[in-house]
Amino acid sequence: MISGIIKFCKSQPVMLVAFFAALITVFIVPPDAEYLTYCNRTVLIQLFCLMTAVAGFRSIGLFENITQYLLRRAGNLRRLGMIFTVICFFTSMLVTNDVALLTFVPLTLLVYSRIPDEKSCIYTIVLETAAANLGSMITPFGNPQNLYIYEKYGLTASDFFRTMLPSGILSLIILLLLCMVFPKTECTAQGLEKKSVSKIHFSAYTVLFAICLLTVFRAVPDWACLIIAVAAALILDWKLLLKVDYILLATFVFFFVFVGNIGRIETVRDFFDNILQGRELVVSTLLSQFISNVPAAVMLSGFTDNGNSLLLGVNLGGLGTIIASLASLISFQYYRKSENAHPGRYMLVFSAVNFGMLAILLPLAILGII
Repeated sequence: MISGIIKFCKSQPVMLVAFFAALITVFIVPPDAEYLTYCNRTVLIQLFCLMTAVAGFRSIGLFENITQYLLRRAGNLRRLGMIFTVICFFTSMLVTNDVALLTFVPLTLLVYSRIPDEKSCIYTIVLETAAANLGSMITPFGNPQNLYIYEKYGLTASDFFRTMLPSGILSLIILLLLCMVFPKTECTAQGLEKKSVSKIHFSAYTVLFAICLLTVFRAVPDWACLIIAVAAALILDWKLLLKVDYILLATFVFFFVFVGNIGRIETVRDFFDNILQGRELVVSTLLSQFISNVPAAVMLSGFTDNGNSLLLGVNLGGLGTIIASLASLISFQYYRKSENAHPGRYMLVFSAVNFGMLAILLPLAILGII
C-alpha cells in the first residue's frame, strides 16, 4: 500500500505541490466563511462536462478513424509528420491539449513501430506536443488555463480571439516550416484498424459537446450542463464518469484555496502587486517554466486585472521546459516507455524546438506585434 501511495505521488507532482501549498496557507489563514468564495464553480463544472464529452468521443473510436483516414494519404515521412502535427494543432482547440496528445501520441508510436526511423519518430512527437500546446491556446476551451481565465475575467469571445489569434496563426506557420525538416522518405502507415462508430452515440456526444461550448460562451447555465453531462454518461456509458480527470479538478481546488489565502496575506499581496504591474506577460511566461502554466494562471490571477496579458503569457509559457505545460509530460511519458526509446535525444530535440519557438514568439508578444 505504501509503495502504491509513493507511486501515486510521483505520478502527480503538481497536485501534490498544490495540496501542500494549500495546506500551509490554511495554518496562516484559518478556515472561515470566505473559503466558500475561493473556488470557481463554473470552471470546475465546465472542465468536468468537457472531459465527459471528449471521453465519449474517444470511447467510440472517433479519433482513431479520423487518423486512419488521413494517414492513408501520407505517402512519405514529411507528409506523415505534417499530418500528425496539424491534427494535434486543430483537435486540441476542441478537445484540449491533454486529450489530443493522449489520443495521437500512442497512434504515432504505433505507426512508427513499422517505420525504422527513430529520429523522425522523436521529431514527430515533439512537434505534436508543441502543436497541441499552441493550438489549444486559440479557443477558450482548448486548455484549462484558458477556461479559467476566460471565466475569471469575464472575457468576451471577441476579446479572447483578438488576444490569441495572432500568436496562434504565427505558431501554425512556424510549425509547418519546422515540418520541412522531415525527410521525403516513402512510407506506408499501417496497423490501425477501423472501428465501427455508433451513430446514436456519436450524435449524443456531439450534442453534449455543443452544450458544453454553449456553456463556455455563457448561453447555457453551468448547472444545466452538469445535469445533462451526468445523465448522458449514465444512459450511454457510465464508465465515462471514471475517465474524467478528477486529479486535475482536485488540483484546481487546491490552487483556488492557496491563491485565495495568499491574497489575504498583505505582504504577499503587495509583493505580487508590485512585481506584476505592467509585467504580466513576462512574469507569467517565466513562472510557467517552473510550476507549469495552469498553476501559474490560477496563482497570478489573484494579483492582476490584466487578464489579456496573463492569458497570452501563460499560453506562450507552455513552451520551454518539459514541465511548462503538463501536456508535454504526457508525450514524454508515452515515448519514454516505448521500445528502443532514447529519452536523452528526445529532451534535446524537445528543448531545441520549444525554446526556439519561445525565443521567437515571446519577443514579438512583448513588442505587441502578436
